[in-house]
Amino acid sequence: MRKPASVWIFIYGALAVMFVYNLLPFFWMVISSFKSEMEATLFPATLLPDVFTTEAYEKMWLQEGFLLYFKNSLIVSLSTAVLSSLVGIFAGYGFSRFRFRGRLTLMTLFLATQMIPGVLLVGPYFKMLTIFNMYDTLSGLILAQTSITLPFSVWMIKGYMDTVPIEIDQAAEVDGASRLQTMFLCIVPLVLPGLVATMIFAFLLSWGDLLWALCLISDPNKQTMTLGVTQLVGQFRVFWSEIMAATVIASVIPATLYLLLQRYLVQGFTEAAVKE
Repeated sequence: MRKPASVWIFIYGALAVMFVYNLLPFFWMVISSFKSEMEATLFPATLLPDVFTTEAYEKMWLQEGFLLYFKNSLIVSLSTAVLSSLVGIFAGYGFSRFRFRGRLTLMTLFLATQMIPGVLLVGPYFKMLTIFNMYDTLSGLILAQTSITLPFSVWMIKGYMDTVPIEIDQAAEVDGASRLQTMFLCIVPLVLPGLVATMIFAFLLSWGDLLWALCLISDPNKQTMTLGVTQLVGQFRVFWSEIMAATVIASVIPATLYLLLQRYLVQGFTEAAVKE
């Protein structure tokens, strides 16, 4: 039975409203980044710049330390994504293929850690990194963020590996393959979309982090881009056009990842069947 025209009008109208609602902040961010500092603070605000200017972008790129912040964020985010996914592959394969005492309890503990607010863990992490002389280092920040993203990575990758028939492992074992060869040559290629989705999640979580970087990094040469943007908020003045320009620049990497890997991302999330 065909739906009445009024139903389709309502559906497309609701989709149009959602589209505008989600894209309006990004539109305003981009437009404001091309305004002068004076125009960005006008009230009522102008919809489009009276004069398009790249002054804010020039200030951000020429600002001392901003390129360094960008590089630090890229190093921390990529390292966190790779490390959490690599450890997640081993842990996910072990949980998926082996049955051992305490397996369910350990998996439940992994999941329970996701229910603890991150702000409650900052203090213990600060103390631990100080003891091991890793406070105010990028490696310490990477390990801290990896421990936050790891439980999710393990659960996701384990769920994808559960969808791969155990007969593939048995066939590889008959052909003389070791466990490592079976995992990396036979299983990982089959769960590649899920692995990509997991890595993107870990990367974006680390890329947008402010709390952990703020608490675990104090050296200006090791600060991430989120910390660099906060420096544009002064006690008596906020540099809105520069903040918008910095936010646009910071959004380029996540947007590029989505565009290049969207096929794997969509396939990974649609095939995420967690079985037990």
